[in-house]
Amino acid sequence: MTVLDALVDIVGKDRVSDNPAELYLYSRDSGAQPPGRADYVVLPKTAEEIRDIVLLANRRNIPITPLGGGLSLSGLVVPGRGGIVLDMKRMDRILGVDEKNRYALIEAGVSQGALKSYLQKHHPRLQHSTPEAPPTATVVANTLIQGHGHISPRYGINSDMIAGMEVVLPTGEITRIGSCSLNERWFSRGPLPDLAGLFVGWYATTGIVTRISLKLFPKPDFREVMAFQTDDIDLLPDAIEEIMHLDMAEDFFLIMQEKPDWMNHAFLVVICSGHYKEELEMKKAAYKELLSGFAGKDSIRFVSDLHPALEKRFLDVPPLAALAADFREGGGFQYTGAILPIDQVPEAWRRGIAIAHKYGMICSYVHQVLLGNSIMFGFNYSFNRGDPEDIEKAQMALEESNRVTLELGGMIWKGEKPAQQMVLEQMEPNTARLIRRVQEFLDPNGIMNPGKWEFDG
Repeated sequence: MTVLDALVDIVGKDRVSDNPAELYLYSRDSGAQPPGRADYVVLPKTAEEIRDIVLLANRRNIPITPLGGGLSLSGLVVPGRGGIVLDMKRMDRILGVDEKNRYALIEAGVSQGALKSYLQKHHPRLQHSTPEAPPTATVVANTLIQGHGHISPRYGINSDMIAGMEVVLPTGEITRIGSCSLNERWFSRGPLPDLAGLFVGWYATTGIVTRISLKLFPKPDFREVMAFQTDDIDLLPDAIEEIMHLDMAEDFFLIMQEKPDWMNHAFLVVICSGHYKEELEMKKAAYKELLSGFAGKDSIRFVSDLHPALEKRFLDVPPLAALAADFREGGGFQYTGAILPIDQVPEAWRRGIAIAHKYGMICSYVHQVLLGNSIMFGFNYSFNRGDPEDIEKAQMALEESNRVTLELGGMIWKGEKPAQQMVLEQMEPNTARLIRRVQEFLDPNGIMNPGKWEFDG
């Protein structure tokens, strides 16, 4: 029996394809990384179907690459060695929301937009941490790559919000992690041994997550944006420290764009929220007082005339802070996520601008503060998808900015394969060997998204 026939036996003819036109789409993403090659695409609906596909892949030694929304831009779900792409979008059920215990149980293909709409309709008092991504991005994939959402400065990154998970291991076993391993309640993953870490940040090299329970959070009735402006980037670490020390912001990020000219400043954007109008007004007054005369008269200025369109852009969930980042013909947009200590912001700011200008690009930054002890500093680069030379420049800019991230004592978030190589080469050797041993233990046949977190050669 051919592989195609075996896959049809598992999921049916209408959910398998080896059509070259369809495989073309599944062999690349929209970032600047080179394409791969998919041999088959399969759209499973159940964990049992995935188990059977994994067992087939082990028997035939066929690589498997799970795919969520395919929007990481860094080749994380591009099949580097052919094989089967598992498109998880048919696993799109919201299985339930426990409002009292504040979690949602969802399948791996549920999109950010679907969960947001469901909560607005059925549980308007609750919200999930929504990343700055298109609504088709999947919730599970964002949590597994340690993504950030619009309430991350208040509650942490989205992988911290996993309360339980169901995983198909590379050998085919279906396992559950957290309280759901004991009963049908998915409310917590502790105080049991925290096995979730075996699948978070591993880029699907250790298993295929089919369900998660995600923590939900109170949704305030009132929200407003406050924007402050400065041209002294050396003030930013102290300003960030004080804003986060006040501990009242729902969201807090920095933004800068070289175009239009009026955006060519450092903007500190604070989203204040409250369950009562009086609570909101108190928080706004506190931030105004904190930053008025900060480090000298008019060093940081409150923007009282923020354009309504920009105000809406910042208040949207998710906040579309990078909406105008792409100025290049051809629609290409790529960025690296540098997770940096806050004191390194001025140096990263200067060096990022230099890199953009070196490769003939317009500079655009969005930086989200994470719980006050680090910052997601986005080096953003636009390029023309139809111009190979322009794509190469974007790749070189990415490589250079990744090196700067490591030089500044930071970490690279959802890095492309060359960035993963940089991280492993700099990593303490025993830690790097441990990563390899875990992969080999869980995936003895090496079929799971091969090429990720792997040394060259």
